[in-house]
Amino acid sequence: MKPKPIRAVLFDLDGTLLDTIEDLADSLNHVLAEASLPTHSVEEVRRLVGNGIPKLLERAVSADTPRARIGELYRAFLDYYLTHCRVKTRPYPGIPALLAALRDRGLRLAVVSNKADPATQALIRDFFGPCFDFVLGATEGRELKPDRAMVDAALRALSIQSEEAVYVGDSQVDIRTAENAGMPCVSVTWGFRSRETLLEAGAAILADTPEDVRDWVLAHAGEQPAAGTEGEENP
Repeated sequence: MKPKPIRAVLFDLDGTLLDTIEDLADSLNHVLAEASLPTHSVEEVRRLVGNGIPKLLERAVSADTPRARIGELYRAFLDYYLTHCRVKTRPYPGIPALLAALRDRGLRLAVVSNKADPATQALIRDFFGPCFDFVLGATEGRELKPDRAMVDAALRALSIQSEEAVYVGDSQVDIRTAENAGMPCVSVTWGFRSRETLLEAGAAILADTPEDVRDWVLAHAGEQPAAGTEGEENP
C-alpha cells in the first residue's frame, strides 16, 4: 500500500528548534548551587537532558537523594528557568526558513516537548510567534515521550492521522516516540546527540541541516487541502 502523503510535521523543541542547552545548564547549576550540591558542565548537562526536567534533576544528583528533595529542586528549577529560559537560547540557523517553507506548502506544524509546558509555550511564542498550529509541553497527568500520549494529543488537535505525520527530533527519545506513534522520524544531527548515538538508536532518516529536513518532508508531502479546517486550540 502506498504511504499517505505527509500533512503535518511535529517537532521536538530542545536541540531541534532551539539551542537551549546553556540556559538549561545555567538554571540547573543555579538550583544545585543554592542547595549546596555539585554542579555540572554544559557537556555533562547535554548528556542528562531528553526525558523531562524531573529526570534531569534525578540524573544530576546522587542516587541516594530522597524523592522529596528532588521534588524541591524541581519546583525551584521551574521557578528559576521560566524567567531565565531566554537568556542564551536561540533558534538554530535555518530553522525560521524551514518553518516558513513548510507553512508555504500548507503543512500543519506542532511542537511536542518534554519541557515543562509553561516554558515550552513561552519560548515558542517569543521566538516563533503564531507559526505553530499546536504546542504542547509536559503537563501533569500526561505521560512524557517516548510514550505516544503527547503526540496523540497533537494529532487530535490537528485532525491528522499518525500515518500522515512525521516527527522531527534530535534524540533517542524522539526516535522511540515516533516509533510508538507509528510515524517516521527525521533525526537531526545538530542537536544534543551525536550522529553515532542516533544511528545506534536506530535512526533511519538523518538530517544534517534544516534544508535536509525541508527537502525530505516536501518530497513526501502531497497537495494540501485548502485552508479553513482548524484543529483544537492549545490547552
